[in-house]
Amino acid sequence: MAEKYFDPSEMVRGIQQLLVSDKKKIAFLFGAGTSLAKKQKDSPYIPAIGKMTELVIARLKLDTDNGKKYETALDEIDAELDQQGQSLNIETLLSNVEEKIRIIGKGTLNELTKVEFIAIGEKIREEIRKIVSVHTGVSGKESALIQYDFAKWICNADRKCAVEIFTTNYDYLFEIGLEANGVPYFDGFTGSYKPFFNADALEDIDYLPKQTKLWKIHGSLGLHKDNTSRRIIRMSSDKDDLLIYPSSLKYNDSKKQPYSAFMERLNLFLKQDDSVLFVCGYSFGDEHINERILSALQTNTTAHVFVLNYDVVWNKDENGKDVSRALFNVDCNLGKLASRNRKISVLSTRSAIIGGQYGEWKIRPDIDPNDPLSPASYFKEDIEHEKDPKTGEPTGKQIKTCKGELLLPSFVSFVELLKNMIPKNEWEGDGSE
Repeated sequence: MAEKYFDPSEMVRGIQQLLVSDKKKIAFLFGAGTSLAKKQKDSPYIPAIGKMTELVIARLKLDTDNGKKYETALDEIDAELDQQGQSLNIETLLSNVEEKIRIIGKGTLNELTKVEFIAIGEKIREEIRKIVSVHTGVSGKESALIQYDFAKWICNADRKCAVEIFTTNYDYLFEIGLEANGVPYFDGFTGSYKPFFNADALEDIDYLPKQTKLWKIHGSLGLHKDNTSRRIIRMSSDKDDLLIYPSSLKYNDSKKQPYSAFMERLNLFLKQDDSVLFVCGYSFGDEHINERILSALQTNTTAHVFVLNYDVVWNKDENGKDVSRALFNVDCNLGKLASRNRKISVLSTRSAIIGGQYGEWKIRPDIDPNDPLSPASYFKEDIEHEKDPKTGEPTGKQIKTCKGELLLPSFVSFVELLKNMIPKNEWEGDGSE
């Protein structure tokens, strides 16, 4: 049980003040969790790594020419990973395949030759690219995206300094949201016929100061290497898109252009005075990103990182009922990182680390439920039922605990908070809602 408690209402008001302050430079780092988030039941989204793994493996096994061979190889790789204490997912699978391509020589492993391992690696990457290409069905449904609402906040927020968005996601969901709202943005590319990557522009923190910045730090659909000019260009998406796929090679790949320039931009942003980075949907599992964040924080006394950490998992209990559990604690990797660095605040669903201290959420008992910033919009209080001391049966009387779940780690709830910061007449002014 936590010995310290944090007031969620105080934290939420503090975040709002940061977001409206002209003294602060604001950026966001968005991971896969933001592409998984759905504004509506039928909103386009990218499945989580578990579901994506299922889809990729199922498609490999259905391959017309090599389905049976792939199935045998995948089963054996699954067993190998299990012996190593790892589970089979996209990252461990690709890493395993790439390692075998490196060592196999002229023999066979898992009944596959080197050529066949190269082929299965290419097929895995192609299936990932197909899964994240949800933009093909978005036309006319842009307002159904939660990224659309986020972009609308950018459009209406009266900020002196332009917002910067860093994302590990390959998809076009943020681009769609920004363009549907008419938000001018710069993503590092210049030109019209074959837009090319302009690395020099990323080194100038004041380049296009009024335009939102969008940095795709793991690459993007539509990025290619032009063999004639040797430049990185943007064109229609196809199988040769430049992406950092989840595997053991991603650290080395991140050192190449344009990824290295985007990573340096993240470092450069955090080295500015009064810079604030909000992290959502990213689990701090990529060391090459973590290193840039931590190194910048070491040299800047005024920067701060707020991690909105959605840590809820669902399992079945002994009765087959779905029950939720919050994973974050002071001993997990992210907990240890924040405990050592007071410039990183981790806001999880049931607990937090703020100023290097771990505690649970507990709202004030006297908070006004009719407050303009409705507590119900960011906090779900636990309710316990009083029991008869003699029989142990519920009496029907509810007991307020003041403890509960912070909703903001969900990207949808965080965007709802942003939405509530904009006057309703301005938000609805374009008639799209």
